[in-house]
Amino acid sequence: MKLNLKLIEIIKRSTSVTSFRLSKPENFDYLPGQYVLVGIDLDNEYIRKPLTLSSSPTDEKYIEFTKKLTGHDFSNGLASLNLGDTLVIEGPYGNMYYDEEESQICLISGGIGITPMISICKYCSHKKLSTEIVLIGSYKHETDRVFRHDFEDLQKENSNLKVIDTLTRPEPSWNGYKGRICENIIKNEVPNYLNRIYYLCGPPPMVNSVEKLLIDIGLSKKQIKKEVFIGY
Repeated sequence: MKLNLKLIEIIKRSTSVTSFRLSKPENFDYLPGQYVLVGIDLDNEYIRKPLTLSSSPTDEKYIEFTKKLTGHDFSNGLASLNLGDTLVIEGPYGNMYYDEEESQICLISGGIGITPMISICKYCSHKKLSTEIVLIGSYKHETDRVFRHDFEDLQKENSNLKVIDTLTRPEPSWNGYKGRICENIIKNEVPNYLNRIYYLCGPPPMVNSVEKLLIDIGLSKKQIKKEVFIGY
C-alpha cells in the first residue's frame, strides 16, 4: 500500500532522536513490530528508507516512526520537515512482528532498535493481553533511553511487563546493569528463559552477538526473530 500522509506532530525525544507522527488513514493496518518505507524529496531526488513504526496499531489517530538523526542526507531531510508536510509511506513490511499466541516473549534491543519493542509493549498493554514480556534494552548513555518515561507508564499499566536496561558508558550515578547484554542478565532477569520467543533489534554486530549468545545457552534458531538497523 502506498499513501500520502500529513505530518501532524514532531516529538524531540533526545538531542539526536526524533519521532514523527503522521495522520492515520482508516484503511491502514499493521502489526506491532513492522516497518514502512518512508519517502522524501531531497534536492529533486526521491529517496525512501525503511523505518520501524514506534506507534501501536491501537493508536487510532496517528502512526509514528522514530529516527536517530545521524547527519546523513536522509536524516537531514527528515530534520527539515515542517508540520503539514506530506510524506509518502509504503507498507507495512517485515516479519518480526508480535504473534498473540506467544505467551512468553523476551525483547532485546540495542540503541534505537527499541522502536519495534515499544510498539509491541504498547499493543500488549493497551489490549490487556496476558503475554509475559521481559524487555532488555542496551544503550550507551542514560540519555539514550528515549522511551524511558513511556515504559515507566506501561509497567504501571501492565503487570506482565518487565523492563531491564544496561548501559555500556554509564555515569557514576547509574545503578543498573553495566556493559553489553550477557548470559548473566538473561539468566537473572528472564524467567523460563529457555522457553520464550526472542525478538532482537539493533545494529548488526549487536544482533549477531546476542543471537550467538542465545544459541550458546540453549535456545534454538526457531525461537529467535531478528531485524538489524543500519544508520542513514
